Order: sequence, then C-alpha cells, then structure tokens
Amino acid sequence: MDTQVQISDTRDPRRLRELMERAETLAREHGLRSVVVGLAGFEGDTLFPEIVDYIESALRVDDSVFRLTRERVVLLLTDVDGAQATAVVHRLLDQFRENFPSAAEPSVGIGFFEVAPGVADVSVKSVLPNLFATPPKSH
Repeated sequence: MDTQVQISDTRDPRRLRELMERAETLAREHGLRSVVVGLAGFEGDTLFPEIVDYIESALRVDDSVFRLTRERVVLLLTDVDGAQATAVVHRLLDQFRENFPSAAEPSVGIGFFEVAPGVADVSVKSVLPNLFATPPKSH
C-alpha cells in the first residue's frame, strides 16, 4: 500500500477508510505514530470552514484533511504522538486567532485518536465516536 496517498476534500466514505488504513499502515509497517483528529464546529458556524481552510494550508504535505460535513472534519497528522498533535492543533487555532483578530473566538470541539504500533482497530467505526465526543466550545 502506498503510504503517500493524498486524501482529497471529497466526502466519499472510501477516502475516509483510506485515511484510517494509512494511519494503520504507518504504525504497522514503519513503526510510526499518527494521530487522527476530529474538529467540530457549531451547526451553521460561518467561521468554522475558514478555520479548516487555514489549518489545511498550514499542515505538512504528509498530513491529510477529510471533510465529513461542513461542521465536521477529520485530520490525519503523521509521525506525531498525542501530545505533539494536541500542541499542533492548539498552535494553529491560536495562529488563526492572531492572524484574524476581527474574527470571533473560534468555537471548536477537538477529539484525538492516537494510532501507535500495536493498535488493533483503526476502523472508521471505532475511531469516529472518539473524535466527536467533545462538543464545540470556545478555544
């Protein structure tokens, strides 16, 4: 399996499965940790898509973004652990707020699922509930 698969901005569920398979492959075959991150905004929040665009533009080439809905997004951050992924997401949200000071405070729910060597189930069904268990709140 090609570990450099680029996940597009489509809502095709097969692409989300490919993202999960990529995280699992990186852990199993290369011993690399990855973190799947869920970002959730309030329904109808006009700022949330801008936040996602900003985050997407700041991520590394090996990282991926998958948009489930307008208010739900899944990120795959490769070659990081949970603490590093948390720091990256919070840094990007802080940078968004600094770069767009007239924008309202970002209201984002954030969930993390670390994929490490030996993690058994990296399926959409097992990961998504963990990502979106935290409702959006002010950052």
